[in-house]
Amino acid sequence: MTDETAEPQRAPGPAGAAAHPPPFLDPGSATVDDFQKLDLRVGRIVEARPLPAARVPAYRLTIDFGPGGTKQSSARLTATYPNPDVLLGRLIVAVVNFPPRRVAGFSSEVLVLGALPVSGRIPLLCVDEGASPGDPIG
Repeated sequence: MTDETAEPQRAPGPAGAAAHPPPFLDPGSATVDDFQKLDLRVGRIVEARPLPAARVPAYRLTIDFGPGGTKQSSARLTATYPNPDVLLGRLIVAVVNFPPRRVAGFSSEVLVLGALPVSGRIPLLCVDEGASPGDPIG
């Protein structure tokens, strides 16, 4: 998750020790019904700019969701994508039915999804061409 307020969980360990990803959750700890409550959609990043008021360096993204309109999101992607221009035009996956969160003075309306490697550099979950903004993910 790339929301500026969500902290990735890291396995504790002594200083200098190699970090490990968190363990998988137990089978049965979520159901298909739980998954179906999430409205995951394809979006296209149309604007990416620094969010200077963010406590952790982040971008303010404007994302086109086709018939769902344009939404804003805060995303901690600066370490992975130092130049925000490389994000423009990318098809991404976002949760669009969480309530908005106030992040550094603006309303983050969607949660853009990314992997959470132990390095802390968050690569976006992207979609191949052929999908369109607003397409559901399932």
